[in-house]
Amino acid sequence: MKTHKTGTREEWLAARLQLLEAEKQHMRRGDEVARQRQDLPWVRIDKEYRFETEDGSASLADLFQGRSQLLVYHFMFGYGFRLTDERRGCTGCSLIADHFDSVIPHLNGRDITLVCESIAPLQELQDYKLQMGWRFPWVSSLGSDFKYDFGAAFTDEQQRNGAEYNYQHVDKAEPQKEGISVFALQDGAVHHTYSTYARGTEPFMGTYRFLDLAPWGRNEDGLEENWWRRHDEYDMR
Repeated sequence: MKTHKTGTREEWLAARLQLLEAEKQHMRRGDEVARQRQDLPWVRIDKEYRFETEDGSASLADLFQGRSQLLVYHFMFGYGFRLTDERRGCTGCSLIADHFDSVIPHLNGRDITLVCESIAPLQELQDYKLQMGWRFPWVSSLGSDFKYDFGAAFTDEQQRNGAEYNYQHVDKAEPQKEGISVFALQDGAVHHTYSTYARGTEPFMGTYRFLDLAPWGRNEDGLEENWWRRHDEYDMR
C-alpha cells in the first residue's frame, strides 16, 4: 500500500478550505451543465419500436408506464457481447444496475420511469435479474433496431469498418456498448432528449462517489482490467 504525507491539524484545515472552494466551483459548473442538457432541442421519434416485457409486447411509449419522462439504460448482455460467459451481463453494466432499485421510487415520484433494455431473450434477462436480486424493469429489444439507432449496438459491417460512437468516429466498433438514452412524452408523441455513453454513464455508478471520498480513491493505477466484479463474485474475507 502506498504511503501518504502527514501534517498538523492546522495544515489539514488550510488545505481543506482550498479544496472546499474547488468543490463549490465544480458543483456550480455541474449545475450549469445540467441546465444546458435540459435546454437541448427534442427530436420527435416517429419510428415504431417494439419490446418484450413481463406484460407482453410494448411500444416505446408504453415503457413510460403512464409517466412523462423515461430513462433507458442500454445494458450489454449476451448476444454479440464480449463475455467469457455469453449468458451473463457485462460486469460494468451490472455494477451500474446495482444502484437502480433504490432510486426508482424517487424517480417515479418525480414522474420519471427507469428501465433497462438488452438485445437478448426476455427469459434470459429475467433469469439473470433473479440471480442478481434486482427488481427494476428490464425489457428485451431483441429483433428491434432500438439499441442500434441510439448508438449502443453495431452491425457486423460497422464492427469491421467503423461507426459513430459517443459522437465521434471509431475505426472499429465493438458489438455493444453501454449508454443511457432519455425520452419525453408530450401530446402523445415520444421525443428523444439526451443520450450519453462511455464515461458519461459514470455518474450512475454511485460506488465511485464513495471511492472518491476514500483515502486511496479509485486506486485503479496499474490494473490490467477493471477492478469491479458482479456483486456475488467478490472474495469477502
